[in-house]
Amino acid sequence: MANEDQFKKVISHAKEYGYVFQSSEIYDGLSAVYDYAQNGAELKKNIRDYWWKAMVQMNENIVGIDAAIFMHPTTWKASGHVDAFSDPLIDNKDSKKRYRADVLVEDYCAKIENKIEKEVKKAAKRFGDAFNKEEFVSTNGRVLGYQEKIDSILKRLGQSLEKEDLADVKALIEELEIADPLSGSRNWTEVKQFNLMFGTKLGASAESAMDLYLRPETAQGIFVNFLNVQKTGRMKIPFGIAQTGKAFRNEIVARQFIFRMREFEQMEMQFFIKPGTQKEWFEHWKDARLKWHKSLGMGDENYRFHDHEKLAHYADAATDIEFKFPFGFKELEGIHSRTDFDLKQHEEFSGKKLQYFDHEDNASYIPYVLETSIGLDRMFLAVFSNSLEDETLDDGSVRTVLKLPAVLAPTKAAVLPLIKRDGLPEIAREIIEDLKWDFNVIYDEKDAVGRRYRRQDAAGTPFCITVDHDTLNDNTVTIRHRDTMEQQRVKIEDLRAIIKKEVDVKHWLMKMK
Repeated sequence: MANEDQFKKVISHAKEYGYVFQSSEIYDGLSAVYDYAQNGAELKKNIRDYWWKAMVQMNENIVGIDAAIFMHPTTWKASGHVDAFSDPLIDNKDSKKRYRADVLVEDYCAKIENKIEKEVKKAAKRFGDAFNKEEFVSTNGRVLGYQEKIDSILKRLGQSLEKEDLADVKALIEELEIADPLSGSRNWTEVKQFNLMFGTKLGASAESAMDLYLRPETAQGIFVNFLNVQKTGRMKIPFGIAQTGKAFRNEIVARQFIFRMREFEQMEMQFFIKPGTQKEWFEHWKDARLKWHKSLGMGDENYRFHDHEKLAHYADAATDIEFKFPFGFKELEGIHSRTDFDLKQHEEFSGKKLQYFDHEDNASYIPYVLETSIGLDRMFLAVFSNSLEDETLDDGSVRTVLKLPAVLAPTKAAVLPLIKRDGLPEIAREIIEDLKWDFNVIYDEKDAVGRRYRRQDAAGTPFCITVDHDTLNDNTVTIRHRDTMEQQRVKIEDLRAIIKKEVDVKHWLMKMK
C-alpha cells in the first residue's frame, strides 16, 4: 500500500508542479495519452540531451539521424511486425476488463519479490551492522524458495510464449489462481494474440490511398538508412547509428501513468559489428549503459539486469536493465544482440544490397547488430519518481522536495528578491539577464522567502539565489542548495561558476569513466 500511495503522490505532484498533464483533459482526456507541461518538457529535453551527448557526441564512431515516422509499408512486412508484432491478450468475463496475460503473471511474480524484500528488511533489522544481504539472499531457505518459484514461473511463461502455446499461458494463470485485480474474478477467456500497430492511410483520396502504419519502433528507420549513412559518413565497422523519436503502439492495457503509453518516445542506438564479435560487444554495451544510468546518482541498488527467458527468433542474447519504480522492478532499457536479421530481411524484401565491404578482410558481409533501446518516457518516470521525497527536518517539520539530478533539472536557479522594493527586484532582474545565457533561470517574488524556498524545492530547482539589503552594499547574495538547504554568501560574479560546477554535463558524465 505504501508503494501505491507513493505512486499516487508522484502522479499528483507531476501535475501540480507543471510536469505532466492528462492530454485533452478538458474533454475528459484520452486513456494512456499525456502531455508534458512546462517543466516536464524541459526535463524530457534534458534527459534526451544527456543521452545524446553520451551516446553520439562522446563516441567518434556513432552518428545520429532523424528518420520519418511514416515508412513504406513493406518495411513492416520485412521486419516481421505485420505478422508477429503482438501481445497475448486475455479478458475477464465478469469485469469485462482486458489484460496482457504475460503482465498478469509478471505482476504475480512481483508480489513474491515483495515477500523477499520483507524477509531482507526483517533480517537487516535483526542483525544490524553485521547483516550481509548477499549472503542472506543466497542462503536463507525461505528466500531461496521464493526465488525458485519466480524462476520456475517465468521460465514456463517464456517457453510457452516462444512456442506460441497460448493455452498453456492460460493454464499457468489458472494454476497460480491469478484473479482480476479489480473484481477478484478468476473467470478468464482464452488467451489470444493482439497486433499492436496503428494503421493509417496516405493519399489524396480514399480510392488511391496507401495503407500505412504509424511506426511501432524507431529502429527500422536506422536499418533502412544503414548504407546511406555508412557511405556518406565513410563509416568503418564497428559503428553505430542513433536516433530519438516518437513511436506508437496500440497497447492492450496502457497503464501505470507514463510507464506504458500508446504514444511514446524512444532513444535507440544500433551498433553495426563484424559477425563473430557480438558476444564481446554485448558485454561492452551492457557495461556502458549501466554506467550511464548510474552516473545520475539514483542509487546502484535500484538497477539490475534481467536476462530474457524468451529470445526473439533472430536474437542470440538479450537483457533488460530494470529499475525499481514505485510499483517494482520493471524494464527501463533493452540490450539485444540481433545478429544479421534486420539487414538481411530488408535486403531480401527491397532487392537492394545492404552489405559492408571490409577492406581489411577484402570481403563483403551483412553486419551483425547490437541494439540499445531506452524509453524516454520511462526514463522520465524513473528520474521523477526516484527524486520525490518527503523529508523530515530537524525541527520536526516535513518538506516535499524533488531531488532531480541537477544536470537534468528543468530550472537551474530561482532568483528571489527578499522584498519587492528598495531596488532589490531590479538587481534580481539583472542577475536573471546575466545567467539566462547559460542556464534556465526564473524570477520569483511572491510570498515570504521561506515559502518560496519550499516551492522551488518541490519543483526541483537546485539553487535559490536571494537578493537582500546587504547586496546593495557589498554585491553579494545568498545561494541556497536544494538538497542540503545549506546557504552561502557569495559574490554575484561567482554565481555562474558555482551553478556550472553542479549542472555541467561533463561533471556528471565523467562518472562513467
